[in-house]
Amino acid sequence: MIEVHDLTKKYGELFAIRAIELKLEAGDVFGFIGPNGAGKTTTMRILATLLNPSWGEAYVGGYSIYTKPKEIRRIIGYMPDFFGVYDNMKVVEYLEFFAAAYRIKGEKRRKICDEVLELVDLTYKRDALVTSLSRGMTQRLGLARVLLHDPQVLLLDEPASGLDPRARIEIRGLLKELRNMGKTIMVSSHILPELADICNKIGIIERGELIVNANVDDVMKQVRQQAVLLVDVVNDRDGAAKLLDDQPIVEAVETTAKGLRVTLTAGDHDHSALASLLLERGHGLKKLAEEEINLETAFMALTKGITS
Repeated sequence: MIEVHDLTKKYGELFAIRAIELKLEAGDVFGFIGPNGAGKTTTMRILATLLNPSWGEAYVGGYSIYTKPKEIRRIIGYMPDFFGVYDNMKVVEYLEFFAAAYRIKGEKRRKICDEVLELVDLTYKRDALVTSLSRGMTQRLGLARVLLHDPQVLLLDEPASGLDPRARIEIRGLLKELRNMGKTIMVSSHILPELADICNKIGIIERGELIVNANVDDVMKQVRQQAVLLVDVVNDRDGAAKLLDDQPIVEAVETTAKGLRVTLTAGDHDHSALASLLLERGHGLKKLAEEEINLETAFMALTKGITS
């Protein structure tokens, strides 16, 4: 659905993005991760045919950004990180205006506007002025606008930027619903937990270079070369720490406020014997679980050059 080869944008001697390679299939949800200024917006604006690259090629839905920009615009919904709204327009009037721009007419237009308002949970605000909406509601209205023509591909640039925690949760829930509808979604963010349970693929961009592009599970495996256990015992934590530290499969033991953090040697992931050993030596177990990896952990490891 999206295919990118050697995509590069250069301003003078500065590379905004450099040699981006990317392929997304229909139904993929791609989390585009990177700090502000890394090149996320540049990439998405090129895919939306709003910016020409210096060189390289990109296809959206099989159409080239160079020769078929109109066809691409018909099948995408692009939502920038900040967008303006028209003053003195009601929410439903705002949507009907853009629906008319997509040549959706008559009863069908009214029906579609009602449907997208219901999807983004703004039906109760249909007659409110757009300028009266909160930041979170405005973002949902922006999503409603890009959904009017039922696009196959959604390019969402920081959709949760500047939102309070409740509004971010609402946007995340909406993205899950769009994923379940089978949309191909590229969503950028620098707030990593927003993407953790939405995406099946992630890309990490740093200084214009896509240093990671893989399935989420593969990225987690790439980062976690060693298993880390979180252990807590009923009594004698120091004794338990020494006992574990003496085991051949244990590389290090760290005492924390919540118990012990046990790092196994590389390649060792079977830790069942450790539980039996602790119990045999009289250390009642309160907890023994493998530490989970999240996107923040992956991002910090990969952007420090550990595996890039």
